Amino acid sequence: MFKRLMIFAAALLFGVTGAMAQVRVGLMVSATGPTTAIGIPQKNTGELLPRKIGDESVEYIQLDDGGDTTRAVQNAKKLISEDHIDALIGPSTTPNALAILDIIAESKVPMLATVGTSSVVEPIDAKRRWVFKTTQNDDLIAAALIKHMLKNGVKTVAFIGFNDPYGENWYKVFGGLAERAGIRIVASERFARTDQSVTGQVLKMMSVKPDAVLIAAVGGPAVLPQATLYDQSYKGRVYQTHAVATDEFIRLGKEKVEGTVLAAGSMLVIDDVAPADPIRKVALVYINAYEKKFGLRPATFGANTYDAGLLLQQAIPIALKAAKPGTEAFRIALRDALEEQRDVTGCQGVFNMSPTNHNGMDERARVLVIVRDGRFRLLPE
Repeated sequence: MFKRLMIFAAALLFGVTGAMAQVRVGLMVSATGPTTAIGIPQKNTGELLPRKIGDESVEYIQLDDGGDTTRAVQNAKKLISEDHIDALIGPSTTPNALAILDIIAESKVPMLATVGTSSVVEPIDAKRRWVFKTTQNDDLIAAALIKHMLKNGVKTVAFIGFNDPYGENWYKVFGGLAERAGIRIVASERFARTDQSVTGQVLKMMSVKPDAVLIAAVGGPAVLPQATLYDQSYKGRVYQTHAVATDEFIRLGKEKVEGTVLAAGSMLVIDDVAPADPIRKVALVYINAYEKKFGLRPATFGANTYDAGLLLQQAIPIALKAAKPGTEAFRIALRDALEEQRDVTGCQGVFNMSPTNHNGMDERARVLVIVRDGRFRLLPE
């Protein structure tokens, strides 16, 4: 009898161990709240990620943070302590990504952040060595905007951005590059993601007569300053960051965002990209799968999640050779494997990770874009 009980217990233990061997990936998105234009396509893209990588099945556990940092911290703790994830894709916003850095580092869980701000991965330190990023760094995008400004005679710029890490990092990055290029920032204003008016800030900026305005905001809320500039009859050029690369921006802004110049991944203007472009080929696979599943074309923000999945597809088989999922050894091996990824072509660019670069994207990851006739169109550099 005792022997049979021991065999039964061993069978139960084997079953638990087998279940734990499954790779578990957390997905944190802002599918509700002020940045749904980013979070919803990322949430949907989670359904397109592979359920099997190599010989190992993969489970995805998805949580919505609503764009709130407190919920992001709670979600991260749950995913790590209760769901025992091996990696995390997300969050959707910079403040939420920064809010969970300590938890990610302490638990040694690789995170593939789907945000724009480079401060999530730079400078690489004890915390950020666990973070990788699948969106273009701000400096890559800012350099393209400055190149366009110089070409078009812009000498003075007024800046308005979110009063959070996204806006502040953009001001820091753009300010440094602009100074070196001989472009002066003559006004600097901030606003909250939930503000309903920025008239005061816009009037201050217009009073110094800038040649152009740069808006550093995300999704729908980025329309507010530009619409206000239009209503106040501002005639200069308006630039936006890659965080407005969504149809919602045009739908909300209508004629008030015509002529906007931004830099973004070529997927935003996929119809204008040369057929032989390798990024175009990968992006079309994603776009077609998304359209088949959800009946509409995805925003580029969803591609950030898809590209994170592509990187994991390359890294997980390597990590599996070193350890079993559900263990610290596996998470460490997975982090190391992500750091070794070279020439991984995604929807947003080509990734070449290294111990000193956890974004790995170069100029192939961005093109200049203009809003023309209610559409994003490729703008020759």
